[in-house]
Amino acid sequence: MARERAPARNAGLPLAEQMIEAHGGAALWNRLDAVRIRAAFGGTGFRMKLLKVPIRATITVRRGGQHVTLGPYPSTGRRGVFEGSEVRIESADGRVLSRRSQPRLAFRDFRHLFRWDALDLLYFAGYAMWTYLCVPFVLTDPAYELRPAGTWQEGGQTWRKLHVRFPSGIHTHSRDQVLYADERGRIVRHDYTAEPFGAGAKAAHYSTGHQDFNGLVVPARRRVHPRRADGTPRPHPTLVWINVEDVAVVAGNQITGGPPRGGRTHDNDRAGVRADQALPGGHRH
Repeated sequence: MARERAPARNAGLPLAEQMIEAHGGAALWNRLDAVRIRAAFGGTGFRMKLLKVPIRATITVRRGGQHVTLGPYPSTGRRGVFEGSEVRIESADGRVLSRRSQPRLAFRDFRHLFRWDALDLLYFAGYAMWTYLCVPFVLTDPAYELRPAGTWQEGGQTWRKLHVRFPSGIHTHSRDQVLYADERGRIVRHDYTAEPFGAGAKAAHYSTGHQDFNGLVVPARRRVHPRRADGTPRPHPTLVWINVEDVAVVAGNQITGGPPRGGRTHDNDRAGVRADQALPGGHRH
């Protein structure tokens, strides 16, 4: 029976493999130990939770497992560590200053409707950055259920949709997510429900300004907007924004960083969604 179900679970694998190739390829990814980015992020969604943003930090995402560090955070001389079922804030010398086990469960209480603390944001930012950097590379794992979901037209482009059901043990926005690929296989839009914000937090997440950092292709700008029931985005507000300043590839004792290779930008702003706004129109086919 397992052999009979396998084709249905992995019907979207060819598109996932094209996405992987468009973002640097499986061979490059499998050689890495981690990806380190320098970025700034903020947005209305965080301000609504009474958080002080923007935040500018260096974020390191390990390839194996779900492990992300963010620093300095939440202040100079400290760093945040996300390990899925635990988040903690450490001093520069590694002393644990505060920690929370099973941080996802904490979002069920009354306080989280109105206010997040530093550990809440650490959990959200940790799993989100893991998702954004490890997808699409993790999708060849048979634990991910993949299926083509048709096409979508927006901004004069036709994007192919891939529905992904994440394994239950993975910390991410929601189990069911949809990736949109352009003609090259680059992920240009990503739909999900940001469950820590609530069941109604339907998001359309746009990625633009794809750049080649030593072979790894990473979007320089991300903008997240509310998503209507018909799939079209609301142009306002910008719930979350992320600007990537630099990306370094960590392999063994070697860290390879610097500006984009050859100054090359895979820019889709002119043909599709701009970095600072989502187009309000879209049509499904």
